[in-house]
Amino acid sequence: MQYGLWYSGSFTPQISVRCCEIANEPPRPKSKLQVGSPIIIVEAPKVIKTAASMPCLRANSGLVKPGDVGRIVSRKPKDLWAVRLSIGTYLLDGKYFKALELDEGDSD
Repeated sequence: MQYGLWYSGSFTPQISVRCCEIANEPPRPKSKLQVGSPIIIVEAPKVIKTAASMPCLRANSGLVKPGDVGRIVSRKPKDLWAVRLSIGTYLLDGKYFKALELDEGDSD
């Protein structure tokens, strides 16, 4: 049985959304990424977008390469991050980099 409202001859369904936890689902690990975290590029994006007030979208012609190291400046919606690299600050999707694990132990 469907419930809805009739407006000028068309059917508009009413949807209610309820969030709940599934008992069998393991808890998601918290992201280690936060503002100031060091990151390393694992895959070069095809296009890059500057994080300036007037962003510029351009093809990545070897500017951002796997192995480049940077630092997170800010978080944007939908797993988009502003990352400060040696060549400037760019908006990168989270799939192109990972958190860089720094060893802060004793050095002989």
